[in-house]
Amino acid sequence: MQLLVYLLAYPFLWLISILPFRLFYLFSDFIYVLVFHVVGYRKEVVYNNLKLVFPKKTEEEILKIRRGFYHHMCDTFLEMVKTMSLSKKEAFRRFKITNIEVLQDISKNKSVLVVCSHYANWEWLISTNNHVDTKGYGVYQKVGNKHFDRLIKKIRAKWNTELISQRETVKTVVGNARNGVLAVYGMVSDQSPRVTKNQYWREFMGVKVPVFNGPENLAKKLDLAVLFMKVSKVKRGYYSAEIIPITLSGKDTEKNEITDEFFRLTENQIKERPEHYLWSHRRWKHRDKVPKEYQ
Repeated sequence: MQLLVYLLAYPFLWLISILPFRLFYLFSDFIYVLVFHVVGYRKEVVYNNLKLVFPKKTEEEILKIRRGFYHHMCDTFLEMVKTMSLSKKEAFRRFKITNIEVLQDISKNKSVLVVCSHYANWEWLISTNNHVDTKGYGVYQKVGNKHFDRLIKKIRAKWNTELISQRETVKTVVGNARNGVLAVYGMVSDQSPRVTKNQYWREFMGVKVPVFNGPENLAKKLDLAVLFMKVSKVKRGYYSAEIIPITLSGKDTEKNEITDEFFRLTENQIKERPEHYLWSHRRWKHRDKVPKEYQ
């Protein structure tokens, strides 16, 4: 069954990926109408998330952000598909890193953890490693369909990046450190983790929730440098990224310092252009489970 789904879907996805950009974004507008007006995909979730974190915004402002988000979400999803046929030259033209020399200099002598949030276009961030000589890894969630999972890995390989699942991350990073292999690891770090006894809770956009602190644990244990990738949408189909160092020495940081700084930078990014954040996820779903020690 998985193979059948893949064989039926792949030609359609490939055709979308080779569309000229003008037609490509017209198709995205069509998808927006279907997703927002016809299907109404997670409209209530998006609305409730926005009302929760922006209590002072008017109803008109909330609805405007929501419409903008759905337009952007459709673009982002299709830009993931576009990666199938996107050349390196075109990727560099449409996704520019303003201070790539920061990563280039640090990665010569130290392994680096590059963290980002679900903001703007995190998919094309995979092209970052084409700018450095160091081995690159991207942490991702494994796709249920093994044929699509294999396709995704093949696509990312052309960006000089090897995909590793979340379960493989610690083993890979620790193994490279023991063998003296320098590497650059890319990780989206604003997910909603499962509630556990020792989970770290903090405010995110004014609401206390459990936060993902895996990157900090790795950085402190293996003394990784941690860089935040701030991505901005310049205009449709064009993005600009700025590298912001969080620390050059993970072992020298205080407890929760890396995690707190990551979420501070993420919040500032969201507040600048909130429609470019991924509001369709239930990021604040555990807000009613705050342990006593964090209340």
